[in-house]
Amino acid sequence: MGVKRHKPVTAGRRFMSGSTFSEVTKKKPEKRLLRPNPKTAGRNVHGRITARRRGGGAKRNYRIIDFKREKDGIPAKVASIEYDPNRSARIALLHYADGEKRYILAPAGIKVGNVVMSGTGADIKPGNALVLRDIPTGTVIHNIELIPGRGGQLTRSAGTGAQLMAKEGNYAHVRLPSGEVRLVRLECKATIGQIGNVEHEIITIGKAGRARRLGRRPKVRGKAMNPVDHPHGGGEGHAPIGMPSPVTPWGKPTLGYRTRKKKPSDKLIVRRRK
Repeated sequence: MGVKRHKPVTAGRRFMSGSTFSEVTKKKPEKRLLRPNPKTAGRNVHGRITARRRGGGAKRNYRIIDFKREKDGIPAKVASIEYDPNRSARIALLHYADGEKRYILAPAGIKVGNVVMSGTGADIKPGNALVLRDIPTGTVIHNIELIPGRGGQLTRSAGTGAQLMAKEGNYAHVRLPSGEVRLVRLECKATIGQIGNVEHEIITIGKAGRARRLGRRPKVRGKAMNPVDHPHGGGEGHAPIGMPSPVTPWGKPTLGYRTRKKKPSDKLIVRRRK
């Protein structure tokens, strides 16, 4: 895996960088593990925009990923490392000994031909999945479950890895990539190792057209709007924002204002990320 930089033949190329895809070993995905992925343009089931600045973008199929890792005790061979347009991480195609094929998130260092396994008795090596009770403290993990059997929900993006800090009673202390320390039940599964494609965070898009292919639409400044559209809008020429702090289109502060509602899971957070 590496990052390629382009010669500055145009303004858009000057700071553009991209992945070399050197770790990808197969171009066409497994057809049986594909599903249609219709676009919603940021709209919910009622047709209202709930995620702004989304729309367009290249067509893509969804790859069915095995986040549960429930085939315990059955060894699987890594057949290929593939690109997934729906996530920043690479995915690995596993051929299980019983003939089944599944995709998993590809951890750093995994190669074609490696054998991975899940369940009690699996070795502590990248790609193997175990319950937190069987993982030694200090181990770097990813794809962590919050509820046993639901499937991994934490630490799934490229280059990320959480650390198992301690075990106390029925819970494990897990330090997430954000710095937050959270309690997770020892019956929950996690996969050993750090997620691959570590250089993803240093890639520069470089031009607007590349963002549009990702489905990202333009972002207009509030002070460039009219007063009817945004609290920052209006005025003759360039006017300062003027309020105690910048606000959203609906008037809520944007600099450090807490919007998280109280949840029952708050008691599981030992140390917040801020």
